[in-house]
Amino acid sequence: MKPQRVLTLVHKGLEPPEEAPDQATAASASWRMEYDVVRTLKVLGHEVRVIGVHDDLTPIRATMDDFKPTITFNLMEAFDDVVVFDQNVVSYLELLKVPYTGCNPRGLTLSRDKGLAKKLMAYHRIPVPDFLVVPLGNRVKLPKRLHFPLIVKSLTYESSTGISQASVVENEEQLHKRVQFIHDTIMTPAIVEAFIDGRELYVGVLGNDRLQTFPVWEMSFSKMPENNWKIATERVKWSVKYQKKHGIDTAEAGLPGDVTARVQHLAKRVYRALDLSGYARVDLRMKADGQLFVIEANPNPQLAHGEDFAESAQRAGVSYAKLIERIIGLGLQWQPSRMA
Repeated sequence: MKPQRVLTLVHKGLEPPEEAPDQATAASASWRMEYDVVRTLKVLGHEVRVIGVHDDLTPIRATMDDFKPTITFNLMEAFDDVVVFDQNVVSYLELLKVPYTGCNPRGLTLSRDKGLAKKLMAYHRIPVPDFLVVPLGNRVKLPKRLHFPLIVKSLTYESSTGISQASVVENEEQLHKRVQFIHDTIMTPAIVEAFIDGRELYVGVLGNDRLQTFPVWEMSFSKMPENNWKIATERVKWSVKYQKKHGIDTAEAGLPGDVTARVQHLAKRVYRALDLSGYARVDLRMKADGQLFVIEANPNPQLAHGEDFAESAQRAGVSYAKLIERIIGLGLQWQPSRMA
């Protein structure tokens, strides 16, 4: 690929340092992903400019006029701290007619709303848990098709935000308390799902039309107490101390070949059903009898070097530098008008 002028959009406060930090600092920094991406872009020979964005689009337009990027590397996951507004940033990039990396606005809209995404997947006969959406301010009226245990989550937030051991509920009292917690603390509608007891699987997908799936990854809970639910809580995902204490790790799932093929095929079906593009991670649960359920799709997942998406790509023979290059290539090929 010839060198590009790459405008990198990051959240304000997560702008990576110009000078290379020491390894320990970089590994634990909040801007770790942003640093890994920007450093790799520069190593690949691209001209890079980084701007931090919070609640104002003006810096984007001003930098477009001055820098004239050939592509924008989008690392925004929200706008003005509103998660579902990330699609609007991408729509703005489309209006400016500048290519961008990652998922298109429609795919972001469909996948961010877990209830809408599950309805679409169910229409395409993709297995999903039974669920109920509880709008803000409403009380839970549990339909007969839903049975305990259930898991209660934010309808729109990802990265396990608001998920803890208390998210899995076993009776009406626990259910009402947890829904109220989501409404009051996360301040989004809640989604109540049938809890799928089984293995936690992740599949990285890369592409627009022609899709590549990476090896199936699994989260293991080797030292988790028997009375704990084996779920990816907020602490499980983000607390290194908690991970070490309970033997929580992610690695290749080691499934039989036919099961791996089935999981990867299902991930591709999800990707197409939700109109995703660029790159994404599909999360699934597999019961002891091999039955699969899609939990959600995460467009533009965590892209730091050494994290699950990059690690699974590496296992497939796609180095971190090659992964970043492929993501840029997919952005340059994407035609927004195809979604019209």
